[in-house]
Amino acid sequence: MRRSHSLRHGSGQAKNGWPMRNFGKRSWYSLTGLLLLLLVGGSAFAQQNRWEALNQQAFQYYEQGRYPEAAAALSQAVEEAEKLFGPQHPSLAASLNNLAFLYDTQGKYGEAEPLYQRSLSIRKKALGPNHPAVAESLNNLAALYYAQQNFARAEPLFQQALAIREKASDSDDPDVVQSLNNLGMLYEAEGKYVLCERMYRRALAAREKLLGATHLDVAHSLNNLARLYGLESR
Repeated sequence: MRRSHSLRHGSGQAKNGWPMRNFGKRSWYSLTGLLLLLLVGGSAFAQQNRWEALNQQAFQYYEQGRYPEAAAALSQAVEEAEKLFGPQHPSLAASLNNLAFLYDTQGKYGEAEPLYQRSLSIRKKALGPNHPAVAESLNNLAALYYAQQNFARAEPLFQQALAIREKASDSDDPDVVQSLNNLGMLYEAEGKYVLCERMYRRALAAREKLLGATHLDVAHSLNNLARLYGLESR
């Protein structure tokens, strides 16, 4: 189930290229960081270009299934981000998240977890506890625990991610739908079928409104409900 579409970004489709728990080729920038680059001058721009090139290279390696090379490029991107932006910058958090995801997809949970945790910590301090990027990190860490069937640790993180997203976005926003689906999957795995149905029905309604009744993601939501009813022997 960990490769299931519900744990991926938004409505189930890759966002900005990376088919994952919220891993994008783009990263978060702050106005302060951009002004700093302008003040420092050409050397900083060269470092930033290298950082962006490393991220792009890692993406290409990932798509080719060359995971060791992708990990090496992302590790270098983390180092460049820390030197260029500093240890508490959202761009460093993005690089940490990307490296964590790469390890996560290979089942290297012990290596992924501290990177996700550090990314989350930086984003909370730099962006505030209710920023969408914080919700992204909460979701990714929860999905890691879900993959290990550590449902007790996953549940509050999925719930926090949903709460942040609902405050920041419309009810039919793809990220909100992702969180609804993820919680539904978790509740299903825990046997909490009443809560599960509630999440799946909300996800279905949002997808029908956003995408139309004939969209593939609507079919996936219907399938989730059908599977749940089968478990309940309806």
